[in-house]
Amino acid sequence: MDRRFWTVLGVSLLFALVASSLFYQMSARAGGGKKSDQGEMKDLVLAAKPLSVGITVKPTDVKIVKKPNDQFPRDGFTKVEEVIDRPVISNILLDEPILEGRLAARGSGLGIAPIIPVGMRAVTVRVNDVVGVAGFVMPGMRVDVLVTGRPPGRDNTITTTVLQNILVLTAGTTMQPDSRGQAINAPNVTVLVNPEQAEILTLASNEGHIQLVLRNGNDATIEKTPGTQVSQLYGVTAKQQQQKAEAPAPRPRPKPVVVAQAPPPVAPPPPAPPPADQIVVIRGNQKTVETVSSLKNNE
Repeated sequence: MDRRFWTVLGVSLLFALVASSLFYQMSARAGGGKKSDQGEMKDLVLAAKPLSVGITVKPTDVKIVKKPNDQFPRDGFTKVEEVIDRPVISNILLDEPILEGRLAARGSGLGIAPIIPVGMRAVTVRVNDVVGVAGFVMPGMRVDVLVTGRPPGRDNTITTTVLQNILVLTAGTTMQPDSRGQAINAPNVTVLVNPEQAEILTLASNEGHIQLVLRNGNDATIEKTPGTQVSQLYGVTAKQQQQKAEAPAPRPRPKPVVVAQAPPPVAPPPPAPPPADQIVVIRGNQKTVETVSSLKNNE
């Protein structure tokens, strides 16, 4: 009985020793590899100052620091020449690593052109304080576009939503809020749309009055609205408008028949007086005609 116990105990201790040895070797290898990675340093390009969207990177905008291999970002740069003269398409903070996804290709243009995705368009519309939501439009916000006008063939003004969840690229000539993080009072707003939306927005701004409506950036719901007519502001519902349009037109009243009256009879002219009696007198070769009345007067 004791011999069997000591045999099992010895085998168990042997297995424990082998497992501990394997675990120690694996830990030593992992620790040695990590120490080796930390010991190897690599150049990393960082932003020497905040870089906003649309600017082109200059040599004074970046700097080089040393980073361990295990802390080096996957899309980082090791040489300044790789980022010079490339437009910034996403804001970069001070001392933030410059990554490939934050820059556009060299020579792709200046301003907002590099940040326009393929297949999209940037359209600028002129706004005032009312249209621009009293100056609260800022780059990166989402807006809806409403248009007010009179459709062809109708005598009623209507307001309808033509575009929804549109991204604002710039407000005025800037692509970011001011230095205090406040909104920009901008006479122009540039939005990102597809080609069909660009046509709608251009037509709406030329043929009607547009209004920008701010919306929550997390709200991507597209609402279906029928539009609002002027008559609805005064209590006339759309159903009443439809019933009025479908009602038959009233029959025109017949015009009274006017009977023309005959003109009064015209009295006939008095008869002409009878011709006077005449006497023809011939004396030699002379012939004269005398009336009876003149002969009586001579007598």
